Parts: sequence; C-alpha cells; structure tokens
Amino acid sequence: LFHRINHWLWQKGAKWPARYFAKVARWLTGIEIHPGAVIGRRFFADHGAGIVIGETAEIGDDVTLYQGVTLGGRSTDSGKRHPTIGDRVVIGAGAKILGPFTVGHDARVGSNAVVLEAVPEGATVVGVPAHVVRCRRESDDCVEHDERLGHLRDFDAYAVAGKIEDPNDEIIDNLRRQVAELRVEVQRLCAVMEGVPDCPGSQSPRENASDGSAEVSVDDTFVDDDSVLSRLEAPGRTGTGGA
Repeated sequence: LFHRINHWLWQKGAKWPARYFAKVARWLTGIEIHPGAVIGRRFFADHGAGIVIGETAEIGDDVTLYQGVTLGGRSTDSGKRHPTIGDRVVIGAGAKILGPFTVGHDARVGSNAVVLEAVPEGATVVGVPAHVVRCRRESDDCVEHDERLGHLRDFDAYAVAGKIEDPNDEIIDNLRRQVAELRVEVQRLCAVMEGVPDCPGSQSPRENASDGSAEVSVDDTFVDDDSVLSRLEAPGRTGTGGA
C-alpha cells in the first residue's frame, strides 16, 4: 500500500514526497522499495525484512519474495539497470538478482543465489553464481540442462514445503544411479568375454612345451554391436616371457 501511493506520487513528478514516504515505509516495514519500481498485482513479501528493490526494477503478477532479497543493479547508468521479474516467480531468502535482464515466468530462485544473467521460463536456479538445476518448461535454454542433470524434484519454496530438498543431492543421486548401471554393464561384458577363446583374463596362458615360455594372444579391439561382442584379432602378434 505504501509503495502504491509512493509510485503514484513519483509518476506525477512529486519525487521528494515519494522518496520521503518511501523512507518512512522502510522504517516501519524493513522493506526498501524505490518509488520508481513497477510492481504487479498480488505481490507478496514474506518475512520482508531486508528486501531491497531498485528504481528500474519491474515485477510481474503473483510474485513472492522472501527476506533479504535484493533486486539491484551493477552500474550507475541512468537507463534500465535493474531486473525484470516475470509472473508467478518465487525468490528465496537472501537471493541477489543483479542487472538489467529478465527472470522468466514461473521461475524459481534458490536461497542465497546470486543471479547475474537471464533465467529461462520455468527454470530453477541455485548457487553462486546461479546456475539452472531444473526446467519445468520445454525451451532451448532448458533442454540441455535437463539432459545433463536428469529429472530433479520441483522447487520447494522457503517456509512453504515441509521438507527442503537440496538440488545438489539430487544431482549426486542421479550420478550414483548412472555409476551403478555402468557397473552392471561392465559385469555383463566380462561374462561375455569369459566365453571368448584366448581372451585375456579368461584363460591361463598356454605354456610352450619346448622352451617353457608362455604364449599370449593379444586382442586389439572389442566391438559391442547390438549386444553381440565381436573380436578383432591381430594375427601374428604374440609375446614370450621367460619361465
């Protein structure tokens, strides 16, 4: 309510009164919003202490901010220098979004993240600097991340969900599953190799009765084609070792 009045005064050219009442609102609420900022409908500042919103920031409808969020700039230019936040965005406690770029609709910003570049629609970003860990919408910016990280759980807003999941734990779990699958595949290949004659490791070297040396057959390459293991032998390549 304070900001609606201050923004109206700012648009009418009454900048000093707008700034004065903005200071009063900050003293009463702990939230600092520049009178020039544009804020959409149903904006919700949960635990608003420490929230800072810059002059050229634009916020869409149904946006939720938690304590300590900063929508700031990285320059002193007179033009656009603060972020544009899309509709239905949730920004976690302590997050910093710095620069004149866009955070897409339905995006999620994790607690204490530092966002320095645009965020795709439906994406979840975490970390310093922030990086995408999940995309809930199909887009060119998101497909690469989904293919690399696999399926992760949705964003849990601070103080809303009963349990907060760490996206990094999800990534580690996904990598563990891939390692387990690779181990199974290696065991399968080893079992197939055991049935190949003269395969290294499948049989003991054949001893030469004449001089007691061991003759070892060397295989160059194993090719797995449609689960059929084909052996390409290098003819004439044998090694001898002293008994």
